[in-house]
Amino acid sequence: MKYVTRVSTLALVVALSGCATATNPNDPLEGFNRAMFSFNDTLDNAAMKPVAKAYRYVLPNFVQTGISNFFGNIGDLWSAVNQLMQGRGEAGVSSIMRVAINTTFGLGGLLDVSTEAHLPRQNSDFGQTLGRWGVGAGPYVMLPLLGPSTVRDTVALPVDWTGDLWSHTTPVDVRNVGTGLRLVDRRAQLLDATSLLEDVALDRYDFIRDAYLQRRQAQIESAKVRNATPAADELNKP
Repeated sequence: MKYVTRVSTLALVVALSGCATATNPNDPLEGFNRAMFSFNDTLDNAAMKPVAKAYRYVLPNFVQTGISNFFGNIGDLWSAVNQLMQGRGEAGVSSIMRVAINTTFGLGGLLDVSTEAHLPRQNSDFGQTLGRWGVGAGPYVMLPLLGPSTVRDTVALPVDWTGDLWSHTTPVDVRNVGTGLRLVDRRAQLLDATSLLEDVALDRYDFIRDAYLQRRQAQIESAKVRNATPAADELNKP
């Protein structure tokens, strides 16, 4: 993980040094980003996508679901921390309750009992927390291996990795195997979306960039709306 951090940081420095020509006001680093997108796409087709297909083919659905639930349960705790830092007390408490219920009654998180109990997962990260408190997204950046990001979200990544409980798991061999399994599981979940994207998108780079930026902005705006107090709502009425 430290190696990936160094690579991502180096890519960000190179991008900000002006190696790309600005052609889109929302993507001033487009030249660099497209080159990195092509690199990631080649690597994905050669390695990650075939492994993800094998993972989906070999493992029964209930095993795949259990793996997703287990790592999702771990991620819920860091989501809760970010929701509390965003001032979203209700969402933070809900995420903490999810972890408690799934860990206790869901076989350590293998079963997602909380969703059945009407406590849906609400993912949050430190990039969203920074955005909630007014930190601008900055230029769009395509990171090596990690994919779409912005300057703000890239700066937030080391904090997210530190806050992820799995990153502190020992022994290291178990942590590394689990991290690899987690990445393959996430890629397997995107196989259908990838196939659809390849069929409908004329320019996959443009589509992925715009979808990412719109989704991130929607997440931050949603957090701001949920933090609006009744008193503030009254003041804002015409």
